[in-house]
Amino acid sequence: MPQIGDTAPAFSLPDQDGVVHTLAEVAGKWTLLYFYPKDATPGCTVEAQTIRDAWPDFTGSNIVVFGISADSVASHKKFADKQGLPFTLLADEEKNMVSAYGVWGKKKMMGREYDGIFRTSFLVAPDGTIAKIYEEVKPSEHAAQVLRDVTELA
Repeated sequence: MPQIGDTAPAFSLPDQDGVVHTLAEVAGKWTLLYFYPKDATPGCTVEAQTIRDAWPDFTGSNIVVFGISADSVASHKKFADKQGLPFTLLADEEKNMVSAYGVWGKKKMMGREYDGIFRTSFLVAPDGTIAKIYEEVKPSEHAAQVLRDVTELA
């Protein structure tokens, strides 16, 4: 997993509309890379909704948001449309980005072990370095936490 102060690993992934995005295209802006387990699941929906509901504050602070999971472009499209998400969801079906950021691994739920994405976010500073890492994110609190941190770090 990259650490605070490291250069954020580059990526090139399609969004919910099939448009490819890179980290280089948002250089010079605060960027939230939030990794989440799966579209349309309870915690992931709450997290997306809280960012959506705080969207005017994100745009007012010039923060770019990329939500990333291993779901398909079609799954992201359905999720984004149903929830009215104004930000970009990236489809990492090959799991290259989740691996580069160290957020893919063994998880346990209800006594079952499986591979999946850890709910983790990285706040990338305008210079392309990682300014903050959020592990074990609480979906309902995450948007407010990020907005507070950008205000303090800016």
